[in-house]
Parts: sequence; C-alpha cells; structure tokens
Amino acid sequence: MDVRVPNLGDIDEVEVTELCVSVGDLIGENDPIIVIESDKASMEVPAGVAGVIQSFAISLGDVVGEGSLIAHISVDAEETVAESETQKPSVDESKTEAPIADVGSPASVSDVAASTADESPSSTNQKEDLDVLVPDLGDIDEVEVIEIGIAVGDSVCAGDLLLVLESDKASMEIPAEVGGEVIKLAVAVGDQVSAGSLIAVIATMDAGNVALVSESRAGSDSSSKQTKRQAKEETESVDAKGATNAPTKKPEASPSPAETAAVSVSAVDKNIYAGPAVRRLARELGVDLAAITGTGNRGRLTKDDVKVYVKSQLKQESAGSGAGVTGGAGIPAVPEIDFSRFGEIEAVPLSRIQKQVAVNMHRSWLNVPHVTQHGKADITELEAFRKGLKPEAAARELSLTPLAFLVKACCHALEAYPKFNSSLHSDGSQIIVKKYMHIGIAVDTPSGLVVPVIRDANKMGIWQLCEAIGSLAEKARNKKLAMDDLSGGTFTISSLGAIGGTGFTPIVNTPEVAILGVANSAMEPVWDGAEFSPKLMLPLSLSYDHRVINGVDGGQFMLLLSQILSDIRRLAL
Repeated sequence: MDVRVPNLGDIDEVEVTELCVSVGDLIGENDPIIVIESDKASMEVPAGVAGVIQSFAISLGDVVGEGSLIAHISVDAEETVAESETQKPSVDESKTEAPIADVGSPASVSDVAASTADESPSSTNQKEDLDVLVPDLGDIDEVEVIEIGIAVGDSVCAGDLLLVLESDKASMEIPAEVGGEVIKLAVAVGDQVSAGSLIAVIATMDAGNVALVSESRAGSDSSSKQTKRQAKEETESVDAKGATNAPTKKPEASPSPAETAAVSVSAVDKNIYAGPAVRRLARELGVDLAAITGTGNRGRLTKDDVKVYVKSQLKQESAGSGAGVTGGAGIPAVPEIDFSRFGEIEAVPLSRIQKQVAVNMHRSWLNVPHVTQHGKADITELEAFRKGLKPEAAARELSLTPLAFLVKACCHALEAYPKFNSSLHSDGSQIIVKKYMHIGIAVDTPSGLVVPVIRDANKMGIWQLCEAIGSLAEKARNKKLAMDDLSGGTFTISSLGAIGGTGFTPIVNTPEVAILGVANSAMEPVWDGAEFSPKLMLPLSLSYDHRVINGVDGGQFMLLLSQILSDIRRLAL
C-alpha cells in the first residue's frame, strides 16, 4: 500500500523534517513514519495501516505537496516473504511448460504474479524485459527529470534510486521496484515527463515482483502505452553499446537577453541541482545559478538561496554607491554590524516557524494600515460566575479559562458587525464577508507562536469551547497540529492575561481584518455616579485594517464586546 501526504488545507508544500522509521521496520497503524513541517507548525504523518516499510519515496529535507508519495508498506507480513520466495526456482520439474505472460499489459502482469508458484527452474531463470514508468502524479501534468541515478548496463536492486523528478512544488525519487540490469534508459536530465512515460527497461528474473510494477500502471491502457513508447523510440537513437541519447526536442526560439542568464541553469549541467520553480525565479531576477551555493538537501538550490544571493548583491551595490541608499519601499536599510567587536556573542538560529512568523508579521505591518482602539471591560460578575463553575469544570476534566468566554463574546459581536469577519479582495474592489466563524487563538510554543483555529466557534457552547481550546493548545505544544487546524481563520484573539501587562497593539493576521488583544485584568476603583466601587477591569486592544474598518465601526464593536463581557447574560439575547 502506498502512503501519501495527507490533506494540507490551504498550504501548498511542507518540508520533511524527520524520518521516524527505516526500510524493513514493522510498524503499527497509528505509528508515525515521517514528520512534516510547514511555515506554521509540525505534523506527524501516521502509517494508516500496519505492516512492513518496503521503500521510501522521499528523503529528509524534501519539500512535498498534498498527495505526494511517502512510502510503500507491505500490509501483510506474508507479502514480504512471498516476494523473496518467488525469486527461488521451483523444485517441481513437472511444470516446465508454464508460459511467461506478456508484461506489456496490466492484465498479463497479474497473470505472471499469480503463476510464479507454478514456474519451473527454466522459466524462473529466464529474464524478462520490464518497462519502468513514471507513476501517478496526481493533478500535476508534467514534471522535470532533475537527476538520474542509473546508466545502461548497471545492475540495480529493489529500492535503488532510478531518478528524481521535480515539479514546481515538490521532488520525488523513483526507486526500482525489481532487481535486474538496466538495458535501456529512455530519459535524460532536463526532460519533461508525465504519468505513464517510459523511464527505463530492466531485464529481471524477479517475475514474482512484477505485481509491484503493475500497481503503477494498473490504470493505464496497454494500447496507449505502446503508442507512447513507439512515439518516444522514434525520437531516440541507440549507439552500438545500447545506450540511448536524449529525446529530440522541438526547436525553440532564441532566448531574449533577459533569459540569457538561464543558460547556466540548464538541466544539461548536472553540477547545478535546482528545480523548475527556482530556475524560473532565477530567470525573472536575471541570476546566474552557477554563482550560488545550494543549502537544500544534497546541495539543492532553493528559492531562499536565490533571494539571499540577490540581497547580498544589492547590499554590495548599496555599499559602493555611498550613504543615503534606502532598502525596499524606500525604507533605509539596516547596516550589518559585527557585534563581536564589543564583547562575547552567541548566534542562535531561528526555528522555521519563527522565521515565517517574522515574514508574515512584517508583510502585514507593511501592507495593512493599522489602527488600534483600546478599552476596558468590567468582568467582575463574569469572573465570579466562572469561579462558581470550577467544580463542574473539574468534573468534566476541563480547564475553564476566561478565553472561552472571550471567544463566545467575540462570536456574538461578529454576528452583529460582520465586517470584522471579512477579508479585503486582492484587487481592493470588494470585501469578502464570511458566513462562517473560525476563531484563531494565539498559542506560544517552544518553537514559536502558532495560531490554531477553532472551526465554527459560533456554533459551540462554553463547555465545547473549553474542550476545543484545551485540545488545540496541547496539540500545539506537542507539535501535533494538523494543517487543517491552522487554516481558514476569520478573526484572531491574542491573550496575554496570564503573563501580565496593561495593554499592547497586536498586528492584524492577514488576510483577516481584525485581531483582539487581551491583557491582564486588575482591580480598579470605578466611579458609578455616586461612589467609587472596586471592579475587575479587563484591558482590550482591537487592531484592524483601516481600509475595511473605520473608527466608528471599531468603537461600536468594542462597546458591544464590553457590554457582553460585563453582563454575560446578554449572550442569551
């Protein structure tokens, strides 16, 4: 059974940060096999079935997308034994006439696998030519061959790397599923191939393992496969030693001056390991990839490598042009300082999450015209009510915090003022008002700040919210958040009440248009018209996108929210 990357929500790609098992390991259904990490959180991918790891299709550091092949698991322990036994010659001499089926069609492949137990020594010792095809690519039409690990005449074993394919989103290693000798290589580095394209032909005696190959071609029509193969062979020339040249490609127009830099990133140069997306970025920026050192897996060039190189070149140009040079958007560039001149230092690298949070916050701050309105809510009665519910919360094994009431109150206010539950369209011509309410709650973890989302929070009661908040917080701290837990938020609450402080100005979590900051509550003397009374006051800070929300909207939202928190009975109205 193939194990693939699960649904990633609105995230395009993730990085493989840990391999939890090895080929040959016996695993359970819920055992994690890899750990993937996005810009927001880490996630363990479980096996899904119990069995034995037969092969891996990914490596540590690979960037993969939804549906990418992770590994192949033998779901029956007997399957692994059967594969090894089918390679042994049968001792039954009476069945020497067993025919060898044509492996060109999926149906015949199954026949061969089913008849291996009846084969004679003469039949099992006979090599068969098996076509190795590009596997199913999901919704991707074409991928590029970026690395080839075999040559004509090589002997390969099951699991050996044949070649590496790469799309704009991810890389995929294609392993040999049978052992044998490579008698034909049908692709070259730089070729664009699609699902079902011929990769190589392997002469093998592993007839019992043909069924494994059939899985990758079970959905292919045999006649269409033959047509594809004939079309490819017409464009190939074979030398005296049997090696094939690269397929003839259609003539292309001469490159423009802006594309001249792309010559160095041609896949013909095997010393440059870069995917199509990186090459495209290099062309757009006019960068020579030969001048860049790759920091990815096996020295692979990444988009970040290109961007860092461009920034370094711009810094050098700025330094040479004198003072007064500004950075992006007219902002003066911060000079690089050698702090070690002043004393002892320690360079502590940021985690992947911390880096992405910094990028997201910087982008939001530069693109969103922020306004923050401050206010206070009297939560004296709310706090008394919450403390009175503690015995019931303990019986339910829940932690009843003020955050559950804040989420419920915010949902009530968002229903009254739906503009706060919207997003500004990318062209700025309209706002998208969402009919659902997915409330994000900021959670601090050792790896950085993450914002898991309570989906359909407006449909939950206080106890349901308590359970959801506790579950998400625990998953965040243990790096168990799924991608779906981090996507689709419509409004965010950032509570620093347990830490302290009298207020702060939170940054809007775009594409949302508002965020509520909550500080530490404190007893204060409040004038009620006749005398001062001690009240427990909760500082609130509402930041919003001034392109969508104006001061009157912000004031009305804060007023209603304060009224609800001051008298929680309003939630029943």
